Amino acid sequence: MVISSGQLNGRELNGSELNSRELNDEYLDQGYFVIRDYFNAAEIASLRAVVLKFHQLWKKDNQAFYKEVAFNSSLITGSQYLGSEDRVKLFNFISSPKMMNVVESVIKSNPAFMNTQLFFNPINPELKDFWHRDCQYDHDVDVQKVVIHETQVVHLRVPLFDELGMELVPGTHKRWDSEEEFNVRQEEQGRLSNESLSTGKQIKLAAGDLLVFSADMIHRGLYGMDRLALDVLVFDSAGDFADYVDPDCLPDSAMLAKIEDPRLYINTIKLKANA
Repeated sequence: MVISSGQLNGRELNGSELNSRELNDEYLDQGYFVIRDYFNAAEIASLRAVVLKFHQLWKKDNQAFYKEVAFNSSLITGSQYLGSEDRVKLFNFISSPKMMNVVESVIKSNPAFMNTQLFFNPINPELKDFWHRDCQYDHDVDVQKVVIHETQVVHLRVPLFDELGMELVPGTHKRWDSEEEFNVRQEEQGRLSNESLSTGKQIKLAAGDLLVFSADMIHRGLYGMDRLALDVLVFDSAGDFADYVDPDCLPDSAMLAKIEDPRLYINTIKLKANA
């Protein structure tokens, strides 16, 4: 296992050389880090089997949407397409020691589960990979300038096949856009959201890697190859995100008893009960 990030200037270190505090420092400074070969082939194969089962059923049920506009789906842990046994497998992967060690390196106190998303190549060739901040879909520009300095949602991306990966703008989890970044992201001044940014950094990903990044930094997925990546979204319990969580994507009491470390889900269930 090797770890790399922006602060290391592309240098990759053995995983044992970086501790939780250093991962946290990397995230706070750059807004992301990537751990190479974090999951072994057996772990990825087991996860891939469950996710592909969801994906095939979801595509069959959403044929027109998939062909015309889709590039991702969500609620992978929900009850619509997977049975209890497969859902428990997913819950146990998401809250496994490997995942929780990384989650708790970024969110020190009471991390909570929000959702899962699955990213794939769009069928429609007119759809292009586009720059965005996740918060732009909930807030206008003035509010976006505020929320990027508040508690943020964290993505943990697990590619199930080798892919072109992501392109990120380091540091934008805590600073506003430059003129170029804003015009491209918002498609102002004749710019398009799929244009290249001079500040972008491409991160190619392989099956077994783990990319951790802030939802509110400027980023885009890169279409191509056999792209199929599972994103796990988590948040600090101090943040006001409980309303974003669909109850159906959470485990019920019977499932909780089969999850080895259910803290991530229990924190969310408590937040929703108190909302």
